[in-house]
Amino acid sequence: MRASRWRGHTSGLAPAHVQGNLMILPRALAEDFQRFCQQNPKPCPVLAVSQPGARDLPALGEDLDIATDISAYRVYEHGEMVAEVPALTRLWRDDFVSFVLGCSFSFESGLIEAGIPLRHVAQGLNVAMYRTSIPTRPAGPFHGPLVVSMRPMKAADAIRAVQVTARVPAVHGAPVHLGDPSLIGIRDIARPDFGDPVTIEPDEIPVFWACGVTPQAVAMAARLPLCITHAPGHMLVTDLLNRDLPFM
Repeated sequence: MRASRWRGHTSGLAPAHVQGNLMILPRALAEDFQRFCQQNPKPCPVLAVSQPGARDLPALGEDLDIATDISAYRVYEHGEMVAEVPALTRLWRDDFVSFVLGCSFSFESGLIEAGIPLRHVAQGLNVAMYRTSIPTRPAGPFHGPLVVSMRPMKAADAIRAVQVTARVPAVHGAPVHLGDPSLIGIRDIARPDFGDPVTIEPDEIPVFWACGVTPQAVAMAARLPLCITHAPGHMLVTDLLNRDLPFM
C-alpha cells in the first residue's frame, strides 16, 4: 500500500491480522470524538489513538505510517466527500489526531475457522454496508445513523456466528440485528450504501453487525468541517494478530 502496489479493498487480505477503520480529525474535534466512541462502543471500538500530528501508531505496528499505509483515503469537508486519494502526505497537518477503530474483517477469520462460509470473501468482494434508522448516541457535534455490515447465512450458521463474534467486542462483537432489514430502516438490501451487493439465498437470513464506517455517516450527517477516513473496505492492516485480541 505504501508503495502504491495495492489499491483494492482488504476483505480476506492478511486474515490473521487485525484490521482497523480510520478517522482523522483536527485536534479541536478529537476530544468530542473520543466521547462519541465511548458512547457508541459497538460501531466505534477504539484500538489506538495517535498523538496530535503524529503519523505513527506504535501500539499497532513498529513501522506504520497512517498517511500512506491504507489503500484509499476519503476527505470530507462540511459533510461532503471532496476527494479520494491514495496517500495523505500532501494533506497532512500538525494538528491531526488519528483514531483506529476495530473492524469486522478481523472476526471473519474466526467465522471461517468455525466452518461458516462468507460469500463476499469467497467471491473476492467487499462486504455490503448499509445506513440504518438506528441513531447513534451523540457527543458534541457528532451524531448520525448507525452503519451495519451484512453477511448472509443459514440460520444454524447465524447462531454460531453470534457465539463466535460475541467473544471479540474489540472488533464490534455480536450482531445488532438478524433478519428483516426493513426493521432497521434498510429499504433495498440489494443496494448497499457502501461495498458490494451479495446474493441472499432463499434458505439464508441477513446478519448485521455494527460497522466502523459509522463515523463516515456521522461526518456527513453532522457536516463536520473536515475529517479524513479510509475508503469503506480499505482498512489499515496492523501488525497485531487476531488471536491476541482481548476476549470476553
